[in-house]
Amino acid sequence: MRIAIDAMGGDHAPKVVVEGALAAAKEWSDVEIILVGNSAAIEACLTERPSNLTIRHTEEVIEADDEPVKAVRRKKDASMVVAGRLVREKEAEAMISAGNTGALMTTGLLIVGRIPGIERPALAPMLPTTNGNGVLALDLGANMDATAEHLTQYAIMGSIYRNKVHGIAEPRVGLLNVGTEAMKGNELTKAAYPLLEQAPVRFIGNVESRDVLRAECDVIVCDGFAGNIMLKSLEGAASVFFSVLKAEFTKTWYSKLAAAILKPGIMKFRKQFDYKEHGAGPLLGIQGLVLKCHGSSDANAIKNAVRQARIALQNDLVGAISAEINHGK
Repeated sequence: MRIAIDAMGGDHAPKVVVEGALAAAKEWSDVEIILVGNSAAIEACLTERPSNLTIRHTEEVIEADDEPVKAVRRKKDASMVVAGRLVREKEAEAMISAGNTGALMTTGLLIVGRIPGIERPALAPMLPTTNGNGVLALDLGANMDATAEHLTQYAIMGSIYRNKVHGIAEPRVGLLNVGTEAMKGNELTKAAYPLLEQAPVRFIGNVESRDVLRAECDVIVCDGFAGNIMLKSLEGAASVFFSVLKAEFTKTWYSKLAAAILKPGIMKFRKQFDYKEHGAGPLLGIQGLVLKCHGSSDANAIKNAVRQARIALQNDLVGAISAEINHGK
């Protein structure tokens, strides 16, 4: 299993990317890691060189503030673009990047290419839940607009992902909405509801955003606009919660004592809701496995992304999605 990693993408690249890739290469000997980027910068971060880790040198980098389409088209030797080209040309089966999200979406579409029959690929990160199993949410930003047919394809792809990668036999699929009643919502959700009922998934109906983290479903589908607002709201709420908690626990010596007693439980709770523990979000609907890590990912998050890619490749995720979407055609 050959996995290309964009070594130059992310807030802390290439150091943490190389560290994560090295840890993954040492743990899984059946995986070949291809670090794509400036060879001198990569080698400066390597403490050792296992036989299943190689470097593909590139001169250019797509920056966080680059305009995605222009960057992908003009920077043909950028680490992200070259990684995508390795997947397209079958020199790798998967690619991982913590770089510019829009550019990665563009790389997936223009360089790797869509699975035939897929109208819109979807970005599908995992959101933490109270039971620790998480919920796969798609789409959370690859496409701002969507049709009812797109949401149905999201549901099918998300259900297959949770089955193949997480081993859930019949993933529960929910439709993000403002109420649980079947006819609630806007024109999009009203049109999507009956299509999801007929789709080859275990559709459980509408799910309100306040219940998403309560593990009401295993897959939640929505358009990218609503999904991204939900994601940013959850991230903001979590950040404020921990900031206020820290301020309260450091006010007096009584509160500091209480904090010392509660610290193990608080740290466990924080870890459960830490994006780094959930690896990367797949870009589903692409003719190769494309995984997006958070821009602030550390080495552990990169290693977790390799673990995800390895499981997905072992279970032929892309092939399973293609077969289901094109069933009977």
